[in-house]
Amino acid sequence: MTGPTRLRAAAAGTIIAILALLVLAADQFAKHLAIENLPYQEAVHVIGDFLIFYLTRNPGAAFSLGTGVTWIFTIILAAVAIFIIYLGFTRVRSRRWAVVLGLLLGGVLGNLTDRLVRAPGFGSGHVVDFINTPWMMPAIYNVADMFIVTMMILVAVLIVAGVRLDGTRERRANASDDDATTDTASNAPSDAAPGDAKA
Repeated sequence: MTGPTRLRAAAAGTIIAILALLVLAADQFAKHLAIENLPYQEAVHVIGDFLIFYLTRNPGAAFSLGTGVTWIFTIILAAVAIFIIYLGFTRVRSRRWAVVLGLLLGGVLGNLTDRLVRAPGFGSGHVVDFINTPWMMPAIYNVADMFIVTMMILVAVLIVAGVRLDGTRERRANASDDDATTDTASNAPSDAAPGDAKA
């Protein structure tokens, strides 16, 4: 039985780059529409209290934490983006990992772009948030945040499932122990004497 097809480095990098650019474009386009069409910090009930648009600008992280150290989040986002790009071109050979990391990179780049180009200035820009689903969480977020959160969950799933970056799977210790026990039992000599089988 053949294992999963491994991607070449160029193919993995291409998948990651294309998906990242698509997510980045979708995030920035959605933010542009929000800025052009939504009143600032006024709730617009799209589907009752299920989906509310509330345009705001966030200088900090989730739940407005760290509002006074915006530049730290810029450095963190840049470091994460560089790390994903490094993995994509040096270690990722799994299509699943390439897709997940590509979408994650797009989310990271979406918010990093805000930090770099939006007011009040380079490196300290405020992230544009406009989606509110109070039934799910109290935070106001954006398209990039959705991809970051969901892809981080999928990263955890791949790790727990034992899927390596190259597409191979980790062999569980208990499976190895079971195989060893089976081999030992099959190779053990019989205690019965040759003559015991005769009447």
